[in-house]
Amino acid sequence: MTPVTLPKVVIFDLGKVLVDFDYAIAVRRIAARGRITPEELGRLISAAPLLLRYEMGFLTSEEFYREVCAATGYRGDLEEFSLAFGDIFVPIEPMVTLHSSVRQRGIPTFILSNTNDLAVRHIRRSYPFFNQFDGYILSYEHGVMKPEAKIYEVAEKVCGRSGAEILYIDDRPENIAPAADRGWQVILQESPDRTIAAVNQLGLLGDGDR
Repeated sequence: MTPVTLPKVVIFDLGKVLVDFDYAIAVRRIAARGRITPEELGRLISAAPLLLRYEMGFLTSEEFYREVCAATGYRGDLEEFSLAFGDIFVPIEPMVTLHSSVRQRGIPTFILSNTNDLAVRHIRRSYPFFNQFDGYILSYEHGVMKPEAKIYEVAEKVCGRSGAEILYIDDRPENIAPAADRGWQVILQESPDRTIAAVNQLGLLGDGDR
């Protein structure tokens, strides 16, 4: 049997791993203050390059807001928009607890996420656990998104580790694959229970955390 390498750092995805989210909530709020239907706004956010440009850091939050206003007739100010767009997250408590357990064992932790400034501002302000990581690799700060290779290179530089020294947890197979190609240990999150069991198998949890 091949011996298991104990990871030296753990990197977590954010959305659907540590926090759940529903963009439909933002769509309904913003559409209610504009001139287009929620369905039309949903297509604008999901299909058009607007959100992609924002999460790549090519637009500031103010520019993103202005473009949404121009496309939708949204009548709220930037503060109202920020709350409508950002307040769509709910912590996945078993994963938040898992992160705390890993930290208590002295293992550095990081977040690697395709995300945007408004989302991060809201999560940082609302959920204290978010501020307890050793570092953050966020798409909008680096101009690159998963699954492009460059963002994994950035993550290695930020955490100072490479290969099997890194454990990475993500809910999307296409984001897991490039990490595995770099020799990282990976866990595809299908449910918190399965993720916690997989982390336990690697020896990262004490008896009280299992």
